[in-house]
Amino acid sequence: MGADKLLSFEEAIEKYEPVLGFEVHVELSTKTKMFSGAPNEFGGAPNTHVAPVDLGLPGSLPVVNEQAVRYAISLGLALGCSIAESSRFARKNYFYPDLAKNYQISQYDEPIAFEGEVEVELDDGTLVRVPIERAHMEEDAGKLTHVGGATGRIHGAEYSLVDYNRAGVPLVEIVTKPIFGAEDRAPELARAYVATIRDIVRSLGVSEARMERGNLRCDANISLRPRGQEKLGTRTETKNVNSLRSVERAIRYEIQRQAAILDAGGTIIQETRHWHEDTGTTSPGRPKSDADDYRYFPEPDLLPVMPSKELIAELRAALPESPAAFRRRLQAEYGFTDSEFRDIINANLLVEMEQTVAAGAAPAQARKWWLGEILRIANARGVEAGTLITPLHVSELIALVESGQLTDRLGRQVLEGVVAGEGSPDEVVKARGLAVVSDDTALLAAIDEALASQPDVLDKIRDGKVQAAGAVIGAVMKAMRGQADAARVRELVLERAQA
Repeated sequence: MGADKLLSFEEAIEKYEPVLGFEVHVELSTKTKMFSGAPNEFGGAPNTHVAPVDLGLPGSLPVVNEQAVRYAISLGLALGCSIAESSRFARKNYFYPDLAKNYQISQYDEPIAFEGEVEVELDDGTLVRVPIERAHMEEDAGKLTHVGGATGRIHGAEYSLVDYNRAGVPLVEIVTKPIFGAEDRAPELARAYVATIRDIVRSLGVSEARMERGNLRCDANISLRPRGQEKLGTRTETKNVNSLRSVERAIRYEIQRQAAILDAGGTIIQETRHWHEDTGTTSPGRPKSDADDYRYFPEPDLLPVMPSKELIAELRAALPESPAAFRRRLQAEYGFTDSEFRDIINANLLVEMEQTVAAGAAPAQARKWWLGEILRIANARGVEAGTLITPLHVSELIALVESGQLTDRLGRQVLEGVVAGEGSPDEVVKARGLAVVSDDTALLAAIDEALASQPDVLDKIRDGKVQAAGAVIGAVMKAMRGQADAARVRELVLERAQA
């Protein structure tokens, strides 16, 4: 039994308590795959980054990637987890058209990390502790492209193409325990939690965590129970949500959808669901399987992973500060107000800001460029600003502007060139000939030409109407294609008037 329409979010929260859970998949940035020597690189022609193990060819045997294990331990420690003295890989049996051997090598009852906790900061500074059940290693699946049909999914498609380049990429799956007490802040907590995980893995250097590429994906679980009821409700799992905004919207929609069904006397189906960014809704996927349905059993071709105490101590000593402490320290160092700093966090640019300042830029200038022109271009393209340009190049661009070699206007043109892949800021300046003209001889020639067409300007300036110089300055800037220093042009025009 369903519902004719959604309840408002406020109505849903008033009647039902939401219980959250998240499974975040993090692709590790190793050079090779989890169990083979194939390159772990994004992109490339389909089925070119593969090895016999990735294709499930007879006789091929998996070998554990040591660097992936080190990354997984570091991530587990950063999540406050205990590291297992011995953990084992298992076979997860399921119909995987994008895993040629038709099972996934994962970890089941013996994960590498378990029993942790993450501190999550909400928009108003409230700290919430999210309990972590486990973080386990596994391999990613390949990618299916469904051709034909209206939805881009397998239903209704004429045929499907499979690309095994991603098959076997190392993953760590982070699974929370049920999260209670989120109440009306559940959507906000969902976004903040995934953002925190992203910040952690990026600070560790174990993953690029670019959600638009699928480096970090979230399966969002939600169930509702009537107020005062102890028994948990039936949960749904919205799969592979790939942006912070979408995680928040998906949780909000599912709360409203489930509340409407329960309010109408219906029953929630335990299932996976697909998120639709265009409509802001979810749709049914498949019935959600329990662990027994996957027929887990120990992977016979791999030995247990048994990290030494010395290795764990080494990796623990190398951990960076927590994202919350990192944010508090940077805000104090930069001297930003809460509002200014929140803008940076909401734009997901904290790491880029820190790296830009570390490369030599002033905090105010770094904020101006990242939250200004760079963010504008990113929003127009529908991508994250941090993917457009490196912090080092932003710092170099700021240095060119601050030294007077570029105006802000020219700086924006240089930025466009860098984003277009034309090279570093210096290279774009040289290739496009965009440097500010600092030669007074050239500027005076342009000024004299402008004055020749406006002979009364000098008299106006001499009569005290200094603003009349603006017309000449504008003409010179146009003649110099914006490459003149407007302040210097003004000085030279006033000197001409005094001559």
